[in-house]
This record gives sequence, structure tokens and C-alpha cells, in this order.
Amino acid sequence: MFGISFSELLLVGLVALLVLGPERLPGAARTAGLWVGRLKRSFNAIKQEVEREIGADEIRRQLHNEHILSLEQEARKIFTPTQQEATPVQPVEPVAEQTIHAPTAAPVAVAVEPAPVVAATPVEPVTPAAAPVAPAPHDPTLPPRAP
Repeated sequence: MFGISFSELLLVGLVALLVLGPERLPGAARTAGLWVGRLKRSFNAIKQEVEREIGADEIRRQLHNEHILSLEQEARKIFTPTQQEATPVQPVEPVAEQTIHAPTAAPVAVAVEPAPVVAATPVEPVTPAAAPVAPAPHDPTLPPRAP
């Protein structure tokens, strides 16, 4: 424990025998043993208390870290969109801008009758206030026109 070899212990025992004498040496050895035992127990108690405190600090630190990690996970759940929201929405083109391809077919001959001749009737002049206003060709408030 302290790096004392057997020869050093033998030397300390011989000096104690010469100083204390053979009658008091057993009582002194018993008392020294009791004191050494008390010192060991107190050192072990202090050591265990320190280890317990260090362990408690580590447990507190670990619990604190776990609490922080759980808060981070909750924050990620809140601030990151779900899988459905994460999919990009494809923009829909307006119908007026879409190109519609009709199936190609062979030309068909259509018989056209001449228009009947109608007698000329007087037409009332149209005033600008009464004339209907044509909508702008790209008015976004109107529904799309058929091609």
C-alpha cells in the first residue's frame, strides 16, 4: 500500500520491541491495528461518498442531456414538415395556355348550302354606351375559353 517491504516492517517491529518492551508491545500493536482499521474504514467511506456524488453528478448530467435530446426531437417534429407536406405541389397550367391536340383524321368533304338571301332591313345605329364591352383576352377573373 505505501510501498513498505518486509525488511522495513521487520526493522520497525524491532525498534518498537526495544522502545516499548515485551510487556507493552502486544497492547501497542493491538491499538495500532485498531487505529489503522479506523483510518481504512474512514478512507473507504469518504471514497464511496465521493464515488456516489460523482455517480449522481453523472446521472444528473445524463438525464439533463436526455432531456435536451428529447426537446430537440420535439422541435424537429414541429419545425420540419411531414412527408405529405414535404412533397412539392405541381403547378397547374391554366386551360387557356394548354395545347389541345385533336386526333388527326382524313379530311372530310362537307356539303354546304348557299345562304338564303334576306331583304335588307334598316338597322338601328349602335351607340357606344349601349355596345357590349368585350372582355380582355387574358382576363384572369373569367373562366377559360374553349379553343
